Amino acid sequence: MLTTYPYQALTASDFERLLARNTDPSNAIQQSVIAIIDEVKANGDTALRDYTEKFDGVRLENLTLTADEIGALASSIGRDQQRALEIAFANIHRFHETQLRKERSVETMPGVKCWREPRPIEKVGLYIPGGSAVLPSTLLMLGVPARIAGCKEIVVCSPPQANGSINGYVAYCLHLLRINTVYLVGGAQAVAAMAYGTASVPRVDKIFGPGNQYVTKAKSLVQSLSHVSIDMPAGPSEVLIIADGTANPQYIAADLLAQAEHGADSQAVLVCTDQRIIDEVQLALDTQITALPRKDVAAKAIAKSYAIQCNTLDEAIAFSNRYAPEHLIIQTDDWEPLLRKISNAGSVFVGHLTPESVGDYASGTNHTLPTSGFARSYSGVSVDSFLKKITFQHITPEGLRNIGPTVEILAELEGLQAHKNAVSVRLR
Repeated sequence: MLTTYPYQALTASDFERLLARNTDPSNAIQQSVIAIIDEVKANGDTALRDYTEKFDGVRLENLTLTADEIGALASSIGRDQQRALEIAFANIHRFHETQLRKERSVETMPGVKCWREPRPIEKVGLYIPGGSAVLPSTLLMLGVPARIAGCKEIVVCSPPQANGSINGYVAYCLHLLRINTVYLVGGAQAVAAMAYGTASVPRVDKIFGPGNQYVTKAKSLVQSLSHVSIDMPAGPSEVLIIADGTANPQYIAADLLAQAEHGADSQAVLVCTDQRIIDEVQLALDTQITALPRKDVAAKAIAKSYAIQCNTLDEAIAFSNRYAPEHLIIQTDDWEPLLRKISNAGSVFVGHLTPESVGDYASGTNHTLPTSGFARSYSGVSVDSFLKKITFQHITPEGLRNIGPTVEILAELEGLQAHKNAVSVRLR
């Protein structure tokens, strides 16, 4: 059951409470993660084996799966499943390959030419969550743009299953991506391993991938404590649905539950202009949740979710922009006028027949997105995430004559005589 709040009655403290999610007020998660990072830095593979036994219930001697082992696992899945992963791979590749564009050079003044060229980040680490749900789709979402960008080394970490291996679906994605090694490490310890390196796991330059609050906290910490960067804060998943009287309550309930089954710390929010629709969604939730294999997980997430009853769609958009959802679904007949009003969202799904599930798997857009309000300042993963943009410039004799005096004056007014001299000696 979703608790319903009237938008007009919300106070400043109500907004603060409803917009907050996945907080760590006592710093308990941070302290735990710091201890894990320190242990991995000090003891490397030994720490990884100990944490794998503690958190995943498996004692591993070898933390690596080889190409032959991956190939055997990949061939174990059915042809229908292989074909579905191939279609997802093709659509994701088709969407992302358009993002690799060459920029034109610019002559800012006669004889002064400037341009940018992309270069791939050489070593990237991809974290593929395991735990209660194994996500081969995440491997495609991260691996495809990494391949398009041209990254030289792609390190994949994913927690082992109870049998000490990965499932065949993840293995088939590794096959499609031409990745021949996977490291059987999960959680904050996997992030630490990729940040600092161990005897088995190579150190990388940038870490990608969603995860629980521990993984997200580990990514934030290693970015501040080491020389590794991260894609974004991408923690427990969330969806916000904007709906009016034209929406289908069954569709809304299905979309809320699709998000809720990710994990107990996921959040699903409905913002609706029609109380009748909210009431019918509540009934549909009660019916649909009973048929879910992960109903216990979904129920815990729904218990922490809520509905907002608005008078207008403009109020709904205003609330959504403040919430800055990872996923935004707009279930209205007349959705096009609303698009220009959206300022904060990770990925948007418009119309009654566009469930968030299609973006999670196979439409082509990326599902690795900012959560917890970080959509106010972060974009989702793209080919650009795996690239650096290096600027270049070339000055001709004419260009130096044109720009030189300006640089001399600016250097002098800042009191940097050597900067001025670097131009003056050339002008003479």
